[in-house]
Amino acid sequence: MKIKKFIWPIRVYYEDTDAGGVVFYANYLKFFERARTEMLRAMGYEQDELIANEGIIFVVRSVHVEYLRSARFNEQIQVSAEVTFAKKASLTFEQLITRGDDVLCTSVIRIACLDALTMRPKAIPENLLELLKNEH
Repeated sequence: MKIKKFIWPIRVYYEDTDAGGVVFYANYLKFFERARTEMLRAMGYEQDELIANEGIIFVVRSVHVEYLRSARFNEQIQVSAEVTFAKKASLTFEQLITRGDDVLCTSVIRIACLDALTMRPKAIPENLLELLKNEH
């Protein structure tokens, strides 16, 4: 299944916020992770199956985040995930968190594909890589 820009809705729970009811800054990274996982799932790939069948895991290599506005308790937000660059063993995602038309947070996240046993770089399975490359 091809997906140009994946969007995943998230409700902000009390556990996501600090004492002031504002989303704690590190929790935006969790939201980004969920959207990437759900994007793979929507494409027909489960991460536990990739470990079991292909012997690979995806790990975060680098993160650049810009916090622009705050999300608050009980708000409905949207988290996007879009592959902007795909190489043999790495992916670059641009991700946004929005509330309606307001952009709350932006990120560029680089993901590495590793051998699940050796933790060394390993090629992304060709069928998955081709799907991801066709997304941008």
